[in-house]
Amino acid sequence: MIPCKTLIRTSFSCLEFPPKLTMTTLRHFTSSLPPHPGLKLKTQEPFPTSRSFCCAKGAIPLESVTLETPLDSLSKDNVEELLISKDKDDISRLMKMERYPESDGELKDNWKRERWFPYLDKFKADDVCLSSGEVLEAMEPYIMDVRKEKFRNVVNNRSYSVCLVVEGLSDCGNVSAAFRSADALGFQSVHVVSYDSSKSISSPPCRFRDNRHVSMGAEKWLDIELWDSTKECFGILKSRGYRIATTHLGADAVSVYDMDWSCPTAIVLGNELRGISAEALELSDLHCSIPMRGMVDSFNVSVAAGLLMHQAVRDRTFRMGCHGDLTQEERQILLAEFYLRHSNTAMRIANEYSKKKLATHVSKL
Repeated sequence: MIPCKTLIRTSFSCLEFPPKLTMTTLRHFTSSLPPHPGLKLKTQEPFPTSRSFCCAKGAIPLESVTLETPLDSLSKDNVEELLISKDKDDISRLMKMERYPESDGELKDNWKRERWFPYLDKFKADDVCLSSGEVLEAMEPYIMDVRKEKFRNVVNNRSYSVCLVVEGLSDCGNVSAAFRSADALGFQSVHVVSYDSSKSISSPPCRFRDNRHVSMGAEKWLDIELWDSTKECFGILKSRGYRIATTHLGADAVSVYDMDWSCPTAIVLGNELRGISAEALELSDLHCSIPMRGMVDSFNVSVAAGLLMHQAVRDRTFRMGCHGDLTQEERQILLAEFYLRHSNTAMRIANEYSKKKLATHVSKL
């Protein structure tokens, strides 16, 4: 049987025709499906209207929780909105799990690990704190298996050991492209520094339009941090254990191909025209550069970011066997973070789960 006939028979297998219906009638059947006497569609079994969870007995009615399609690419340029916003809470709201505190020396007292990982195994849902395991249990019934597999593969290849820092870029398109490369190559942490208020990313004249197709929604899955000054950014990064590597064409610059990228490193790129600031060069631990073979002596900043991160992944894979280096506990926490970022209703589902958990706990008392 030819494929065309197979397709036709498969497409109409859900239809019931009366015995006297002829093939002439079938030929006039169109996609608009006009009313036809005696023609009816088979009814399917309805989907269940609720799902139950193991830890919190009971069910969350699906009528009260409408799951929406994941929004990897928003209708507006989300990167632009994030970068021009002066309220850092706009950024912090993207991150759902609780983070380690860093103020007043709390980071050094409370965080004793060999390398940086920002999240606690805790999510505040109303008056109840959920662990990452409970977040996964609450969300898994509402996420398709193929999507869950995608999340697991991404988390297994994620790392905080190398992060990207862009300083004072004036074109948001370059920031968006750098974010996209960071996500594609397995970098979870990115930082944006604006040191020149007259020409920085916060300035209205900047070319910010129509960049949503550049980032492809990568900003949704990254940990983005905004900084008002280079000194502030570098100080926090050094307290987290990073060495600061600024890209600079100087006599003391080290080739990126000679660097050991298994060490926690923050890669810093500067403004499209002025390059790295003098302050950043002074505060950095080393200067690095990409060897140039042509007549020009620079790359586009977003291209340079992609090349640097790609070299970091290659070197780390050669030295360590892989780029992703999260522990099993960290992978589970980051997976829960991704689940909570999955859709606009994820937080509502987690809150409903927490209510069931609280009710179960109270009933036992």
